[in-house]
Amino acid sequence: MSANKFTEIYALLSDHFGPQGWWPGDSPFEIMVGAVLTQNTNWENVRKAIANLKEAGMLSFSALSTLPIDELARLIQPSGYFNIKAKRLMNLLVMISERYEGRLELLLAEELTVARDALLSVKGIGPETADSILLYAANHPIFVVDTYTHRIFSRHHLIPEESDYHSLQEEFHDRLPAQSALYNEYHALIVALGKEYCRKKNPRCGQCPLQGT
Repeated sequence: MSANKFTEIYALLSDHFGPQGWWPGDSPFEIMVGAVLTQNTNWENVRKAIANLKEAGMLSFSALSTLPIDELARLIQPSGYFNIKAKRLMNLLVMISERYEGRLELLLAEELTVARDALLSVKGIGPETADSILLYAANHPIFVVDTYTHRIFSRHHLIPEESDYHSLQEEFHDRLPAQSALYNEYHALIVALGKEYCRKKNPRCGQCPLQGT
């Protein structure tokens, strides 16, 4: 498979959907919180949870790290699985406190592999969440893979059906320039395609902008 196929898909999606402007968030900290909250839910639910945190004056490292976990769970309830996500957020804040003196900017300024290892050491933070934080909050050139990526590229016979997270990520790293802005926009476009056309059930193949690709 050539790199041209990946760039061709990017061009088709960009022409169809236009600029996506990801990731919605007013600060790296908000982006980090959103990356955890968006696990197993849609962005509208995350938006409601983040709005609750903002209204309560809790969307900062110092405020959130001292918040009782049951109160955090209550505030993020719209995101679903709120008790689990509250624990994951707290685990992440504890790691940043212990390794980086409570300063998120030190984590985000780390060399990519070091920062990724630190994030993956946190219970409940997997590759997709870690890479979302690294790409969208730290501007590191690392491609974020999700279920939409696997579904779209396997349905178009561009990757093996059995591809795992790492092997699929490497397909993008091998075929595209290591540019965070490109990775950012490409992933956002894949999500747009997955939501509107390449659905798990009842996909709209006849109207898909990648039809015939």
